Formats: sequence, structure tokens, C-alpha cells
Amino acid sequence: MNTVDIIMKKISIENEYRGLLSEILNRGLDKSDRTGTGTKSVFGRTIRHDMSLGFPILTGKKISFNAARTELLWILNGRTDLKYLEDNGVKYWRPDYERSGRNDETLGPVYGKQWRDFNGVDQLKNLVYSINTNPDSRRLIVSAWAPHELDDMALPPCHYAFQVYINNGVMDLMWQQRSADVFLGLPYDIAMYGLLLEMLAKGAGLKAGELIGQLGDCHLYNNHLEQAEVYLSRANRAFPQLELERGIIISDPLSVAPNYLDIPHKFEIKLNNYNPYAAIKAELSVGK
Repeated sequence: MNTVDIIMKKISIENEYRGLLSEILNRGLDKSDRTGTGTKSVFGRTIRHDMSLGFPILTGKKISFNAARTELLWILNGRTDLKYLEDNGVKYWRPDYERSGRNDETLGPVYGKQWRDFNGVDQLKNLVYSINTNPDSRRLIVSAWAPHELDDMALPPCHYAFQVYINNGVMDLMWQQRSADVFLGLPYDIAMYGLLLEMLAKGAGLKAGELIGQLGDCHLYNNHLEQAEVYLSRANRAFPQLELERGIIISDPLSVAPNYLDIPHKFEIKLNNYNPYAAIKAELSVGK
């Protein structure tokens, strides 16, 4: 088997994403939704990416790496405020905030609250501690689905949990998602969890292996169908490379309890050689 054959057998998120777009366009069923826009939808799909191929940010249209990086750091630091997002150029949560009727400039107890304080439990610290002390555990899981607080959230979590798997010095990560806005939202979720995998792996001295998304309702809004066709008309381009100075660590991973979590700063995370096609404009569906 030559090098080309080996590369062809690796699973690329670009091909997985294109396959999902094509399936929804050709086989998706019409389905109403809370925004009133209407969708074409399929249910229960899996997408994968071999991290050795490069960083999993799509190339068929420009995706803002800054937005994906900012939102992930916002979550990792346990924040729920709009200020951090908007100060770093991420504006797309404002419509959901305004629709929710909140008046505190936060999105409520969303992702960051649950990852860092789920009924008093810092799930992220516990995860990093367990990765270092019990890497064979089948309980390396973080959940954002808190039924008792869903009504207080501007929007319940779309990506609601993730699990880490470690074997032979390689870390894989699988996230679960109840609702996937395939054209606008999913590309950012892919990049966010790809970055999370790299940060966790580097912090533990492991190699990032496979990124896996388990998706529930996968939909294209009816006003995104033409844009999806444009995306499919474009050829694949090479993936960029992530430059990560350090990963997520606990200052003393062998201590009795994980007392301190050290998370990289924005300027320590860079994306090199990203050469996507131009952005494809599409309207965000928010509803009432």
C-alpha cells in the first residue's frame, strides 16, 4: 500500500460534511421548526475526521476561526456573558439573547456554567484530572444538559455532551448534538470540538486521533438550500495546521483533587495556512 492509498483511507471531515449536505438536499424530509423558516431534515448521523489530515475547519467556504476559538474559550472559562463574546468579535448570540427576553446581558446557565459548575461540580477539572490519573476510564464525559435549568437558558444546548477515549497514547473525542444547523452552525461546532480535542490531548502529552460527531436532527433551513448547492460545487482544499503553544493542564495533576485548571489564552492558539473559498452569505434563523 503506497502513501496515496493510506491517505485516501483516512476519513476527512470535508468529505463527511459534503456527504451530509448532499443527503439532506436529496433525501431530507420537510420539517417545521421553532423559527418558522422550515427545514429539510434527516436524523441520526455520524461524521468523523482523522486529525492527522490537518485541523478540521471546512474549506468550501470561509469559517471564522476567531469565532470558534472565542466561543470555546468562553465556555472553557465558565463564562455565559455576551460581553466576552462581543468584545472578541462574536455577535451571533445577540439575536437569541434578545428573543429570550433576558435583561442581564448573559445567556443564562448555558455551556460554560454546566461544564464548570454543574450543581457545584467542575466537570472540566474532573475530566482533565481523570485523563491524567485514569486514562482508561469509560467515564471521561462532560454534559451540558441540565433539565432543571433549561428554562433559564436563552437557548438549550445544541451540542450537549462529549466523551474522551484514550488508547495507546492517542486521544479521540466524540461529541453529541441534538440539533445541527448544518450550513451555518455545524461548521463552527466541528472546529470548536477539533480545537478542544487538540487542547486536551496536548495538555496530557497525547496525540489527537479522531474527532467524531454524533448528530440528531440534521437540517438545512429552506433559505440555505441554494447556498448548500454552491458549497457542493466547490472542490476540496487542503486543511490548515493548528499552532498550539500549550494545552489544558492542572498545575499539579497528581494532587488529591484538581484544584487549579490552566487554560491557554487566545494568543497562544493560531491557525496556519488556512486557504478557504470565499464565505457564502446565509441568514441566521432565530424565530420569536
